[in-house]
Amino acid sequence: MQKLFTVGVAVALVASVACGKSEAERQAEQAAAEAQKAADAATKAAEAAGQDVAKGMEEFGKAMAGLAGAMGGDGKTVEPVSFQALQGTLPQVAGWEMGKPEGERMTAPFPFSSTEATYTKGDASLEVKVVDSGFAQMLIAPWSMMLASGYSRETSDGYEKAVTVNGQPGFEKWDSSSKSGELNVLVDKRFLVTVEGRDLSDTKVLHEMAGKMDFGKFAALK
Repeated sequence: MQKLFTVGVAVALVASVACGKSEAERQAEQAAAEAQKAADAATKAAEAAGQDVAKGMEEFGKAMAGLAGAMGGDGKTVEPVSFQALQGTLPQVAGWEMGKPEGERMTAPFPFSSTEATYTKGDASLEVKVVDSGFAQMLIAPWSMMLASGYSRETSDGYEKAVTVNGQPGFEKWDSSSKSGELNVLVDKRFLVTVEGRDLSDTKVLHEMAGKMDFGKFAALK
């Protein structure tokens, strides 16, 4: 988990150098820094096992409160829906063969549920995953910088940039050398939607797949 946060912070730092810092980017960068603090606090809490566990968990709680504030939230979480309910968000798309959906639900270190399925068409394949974060900022924070409006990064092999999908903030990635791409969308500040593809000509198919998902019904999931 800490490695995930470290990667998120690294991306934030690189992006801040590559482009000017807007207010949204500064807030996202702050959120990434708070995420690292939360990760460090979680590590200390784990190391405190058998020692001063209460103090370790208190530090962790304070770090999470700071992260929620940086992300514009109040730190409150909700119980994630079942992964069976999430499976209803996976679309049936003409021309694509959909594999059997898989899912899981975990309660620690924070509750979340997820479902995913693989779609194939010839040599091309897509993996669609939906995660109910329950508003847990530890899951959302690593995306914060790349969701910032105007964010972009380009390399000799591809790019990543912020996008809007059906009114929801997201970011896409493209690797021209491997012809692979990824589209990520944060729905209602809670649900993390990821569409990854291989052997693609461009990212258009990723947007088409995401467009088949009714984001408007996510909030009504139970």
